[in-house]
Amino acid sequence: MATVEANSPNKSKIKVLIELLQVSTRLGLTSFGGPVAHLGYFHEEYVRRRKWMDERSYGDLVALCQFLPGPASSQVGMGIGIIRGGLIGGIVSWIGFTLPSVIALVLFAFLLKGMDISGAGWLHGLEIVAVAVVAQAIFGMGQKLAPDRSRITLAIAAAAVTLLWQTAFSQVAVIIAAGLLGVVMYRNSDVPAIHPMAVPVSRSIGNLCLLLFPVLLVALPFLRQLGINGMLPLFDSFYRAGALVFGGGHVVLPLLEKEVVPAGWVSRESFMAGYGAAQAVPGPLFTFAGYLGAMAKGISGAVIATVAIFLPAYLLIVGALPYWSILRQKPAVQGALTGVNAAVVGLLLAALYDPLWTTAILNPVDFVLAAVLFIMLSFWKLPPWIVAAAGAAGGTFIGYLSM
Repeated sequence: MATVEANSPNKSKIKVLIELLQVSTRLGLTSFGGPVAHLGYFHEEYVRRRKWMDERSYGDLVALCQFLPGPASSQVGMGIGIIRGGLIGGIVSWIGFTLPSVIALVLFAFLLKGMDISGAGWLHGLEIVAVAVVAQAIFGMGQKLAPDRSRITLAIAAAAVTLLWQTAFSQVAVIIAAGLLGVVMYRNSDVPAIHPMAVPVSRSIGNLCLLLFPVLLVALPFLRQLGINGMLPLFDSFYRAGALVFGGGHVVLPLLEKEVVPAGWVSRESFMAGYGAAQAVPGPLFTFAGYLGAMAKGISGAVIATVAIFLPAYLLIVGALPYWSILRQKPAVQGALTGVNAAVVGLLLAALYDPLWTTAILNPVDFVLAAVLFIMLSFWKLPPWIVAAAGAAGGTFIGYLSM
């Protein structure tokens, strides 16, 4: 009898983890529509249906993940997993939500490896899909994150600096500068009342994760400069991309393009094809890393790239959860978040122009197709996979017209 009682907590924990995996995998198979839609799916499943969190706690968690670098919807899923099942629960929730789209994109990568895709009409159509998707993201995020004169000015300034000063550090500098400006400009904004969340993570574990995040960010490039090869350069590139992205998956596009294309790991054509395909699968856009890793280094590359790009998000959500109720009460934190979010709109605007527009919109017909796809996404509210299929078909048709 004593043995049964001793094992009961472990059996209960395993049951919780299995349930987390089942629910998150179902969400990973069905969550189309990007991060905003994902948050809606999570709310329906975790708050309304299963009642694992109350409305205010869910809102607090979403606000935290909007503040942190990384894929916001994936971090919300990790956070719910951590609150429900501890540190392992966060990992289980991440696996369930990301694995379906990783598998789909890795299979797409191996399909492309056996094909000559140069000049393919459907490929050009997927490039135009990417233009429409990012334009829609700017349209939606701009209304929410840069709705007034000061913030839209900050967004345009961020886009200008990013386009005119194209270095490895320009985006980081823009984000830091926007955060500092936000503290000065918006520190007097009203701070909402806080509803504390119960988090099964100690502050010592949180501190360790918060320390590990910058240590890896600094140490990995240093080790890479020492000439250590193998998978380290790949891990470094994707870790930095995941660590420096504010505002969601689409903002990672220029960071990844600058990491993988000049290094010769992936051609620009294959990069854009994968980005277009990533719009057609459910789950987070960061699983695009699995496609790029597979193109560069096969299955092992897909695993390394996927883990590396999501690792910063996991470290930050574990580190921040024990402190979030305190941090959110600080006007300086709210001000910095306001400035960074406005700058994110500018970074996305810069990415819309380069590399997307400059490589995809080559003539008036391309522009017309991009406009139609944009309307399908923004006003007809069609699922992204339908828009991706329409873009590929439209690109094929344009290719026939030019023959």
